[in-house]
Amino acid sequence: MIDAAELLDLGDPDVVADPYPHFRVLRQRAPLARHSGLGMYVATGYEQCAQVLRERGMGRTFRPRVPAAEWETFNWLHADAILENEPPTHTRLRRLVQGAFGRGHVERLRPRIEELTAGLLDRCAERLAETGSFDVIAELAEPLPVLVIAELLGWPQDDRHLLRPWSQAIVKMYEVDRTPEQEAAAVRASDDFAAYTEQLAAERTSHPGDDLLSDLVRARDGADRLTTRELIATVVLLLNAGHEASVNGFGNGIVSLLESGGPAGAGAPLVEEMLRHDSPLQMFVRTAFTDVEISGTTIRAGESVAALLGAANRDPAVFEQPDRFVPERDPNRHLAFGLGIHFCLGAPLARLELEVGVEALLRRFGPLRVAEAHRRPTFVLRGYERMALTRG
Repeated sequence: MIDAAELLDLGDPDVVADPYPHFRVLRQRAPLARHSGLGMYVATGYEQCAQVLRERGMGRTFRPRVPAAEWETFNWLHADAILENEPPTHTRLRRLVQGAFGRGHVERLRPRIEELTAGLLDRCAERLAETGSFDVIAELAEPLPVLVIAELLGWPQDDRHLLRPWSQAIVKMYEVDRTPEQEAAAVRASDDFAAYTEQLAAERTSHPGDDLLSDLVRARDGADRLTTRELIATVVLLLNAGHEASVNGFGNGIVSLLESGGPAGAGAPLVEEMLRHDSPLQMFVRTAFTDVEISGTTIRAGESVAALLGAANRDPAVFEQPDRFVPERDPNRHLAFGLGIHFCLGAPLARLELEVGVEALLRRFGPLRVAEAHRRPTFVLRGYERMALTRG
């Protein structure tokens, strides 16, 4: 078996900037291959990634950071989160919180999301009039999902500015090339985020409101309910996972759309193609609990496989002309939100934010073009730091 590291160096700036040609070469050679740099297998084919995500003999195994004392809060924020658990714990946690994210419940948020979007686009219009362009990441893509989740949780208005920096610091720990400075920032953010959320949850216990945090405080199934740590871990996960998917999906998708020549579709099909063509989450790792077979290869108990979701979403065996952005593509069985029991809980909300945001942006400004764009130097969470748009 080939060493995937020879064809896919995740520390190479060229790979981070555009991994898709490298995915293509590796997929053609071996859609499931051992990667010596990562110390695990990597799956680049759609079928192989789907098997990894569905296989019940594989799951998430959170490995605590050490030293334990320094990383205590970061460790339990992950150990008690839905994403890092398997049945029966995963089943229990998801059952207690999933009601708030059903499609019908989320759809009722549409008017408020439209209102928030309109206010942010007013600021974009001011920037456009003043300078001839506006940063769609800073002015729309980043603030919109944070505003939405903050309103859902009933987060105090004066402290909403804390959420994005906390999340950005924590999610840098998911990359393959972390620095000591980033690790220290993640420790501080975990401690501060958890302490603030615990205090806010205690207030909602005594004085509940009409918000998601109050619902989580009250959430119970018979005698079962969330522990304090599980509640805090859920809130942190909702922000980190929820808004990262929306921010990066928006930025990546807008570039794909505009570079393809502009809108040729709208609504749900356009959003699905934005998520497929340049996926906001590129890698999801699962570990074998027992020996399992993936595409004819035996994965031994304790070995891990990284499902490279962006590679799967460009597999020509599933998607016709996979490198081409097709706004009206249907069907579109992409894996951007995962598959199986860990399918993204917040997917309906992320989809609604993207649909409302993109449609309002294009309706407000008409033809646009990218004047300048700077990608984040990250592989796992793929997105843009800045993106200046101007009239096309």
